[in-house]
Amino acid sequence: MAANFSSVPVLDFSLVSDNATKPEFILQLRHALINVGFLYLNNHTVSQKVTNDLIDYVPRLFDLPQEAKNQIFMANSPHFLGYSRLGAEFTKGKTDYREQFDFATPHETQWKPGAPEHLRLWGPSQWPDEDLIPGFKTTMETYLQQVQALSYQFISLLAEAFGLPSDALNKFYDTDELMQHRGKVVKYPANDGSLTDQGVGPHYDAGFLTFLLIASPHRGLQVQNLSGQWIDVPPIPGTFVVNIGKALEFVTRGLARATSHRVLSPPVGSTPRYSVPFFQNISLNARLADEVLDFPPEILQLKQLRGDPVQTDSVNFTEFDREPSGKVNLIGRVKSHPDVAQRHYPGLFAQYFPNGLPKQVSAY
Repeated sequence: MAANFSSVPVLDFSLVSDNATKPEFILQLRHALINVGFLYLNNHTVSQKVTNDLIDYVPRLFDLPQEAKNQIFMANSPHFLGYSRLGAEFTKGKTDYREQFDFATPHETQWKPGAPEHLRLWGPSQWPDEDLIPGFKTTMETYLQQVQALSYQFISLLAEAFGLPSDALNKFYDTDELMQHRGKVVKYPANDGSLTDQGVGPHYDAGFLTFLLIASPHRGLQVQNLSGQWIDVPPIPGTFVVNIGKALEFVTRGLARATSHRVLSPPVGSTPRYSVPFFQNISLNARLADEVLDFPPEILQLKQLRGDPVQTDSVNFTEFDREPSGKVNLIGRVKSHPDVAQRHYPGLFAQYFPNGLPKQVSAY
């Protein structure tokens, strides 16, 4: 069975720059998209210096005084941007043992009173005090903007891999000033022996693409293959780990695979694991059920050859058939951060948490 993979393929992005080798990249990309849903991307266009600078900043970000981190607590932000303390999220009823900051590309919110609530999902980031970590904001914003550019180039190659014109997916994005893409900086502390090994539980990502920078030499990321086995995705220096989100799976009618994945905490006696995922969004108002992509028959046949996976351990982001993309994402954020919802989205909070703020929440 083609999709019952035992490892994640490594693709060389430099092949794209030569017309003689680009078809080889497109063929490898097609296989990864349809049969795996995950890939490593090396020799990409994001500056290694910017990446190294960011990696150097990451432990310092988490070493900031707790008071400074609390100043940018996520509950302050209707855009779900800012700091989340250790153990603040749950997946499938179990604690996610991670501490994190959510940042995003620059954006002024388009929401106004009377407009749909999901337009409030995007807006300005909260940043730590520049005097406490000078240069971090500039480095993080530069990094996010460079990964954003790579993600747009990659989505055109993805269209070609599916036998479509390179601009076939452009309709799912707004103009630059109306778009925002999100990043996280995540710390998974080493297990002290008193906890489960769940760094983050089994889940899917929401949008089209995720570009993950593994910012320390730790294993922990695992993906679920077609037969339900968990496969390690160890760090490879200089690469991104790229994976498919549920929105892309939906709009391609399952041709692209959104693959269930999880992170295991570093073992007892280890050091913290760090990562920086970048989530490429699509337009908040995109209604995926209204869009039909016309794939060549030979491409659709590859999905049939792949077969269907067994039931996975992930169930999140199932509303794309009836809601605009922004609403689907907002629902996911409300479920995972009810404290933010209670303050900024009281109607949705009451809908999903009629008995008030829960002791535990389900991120997915």
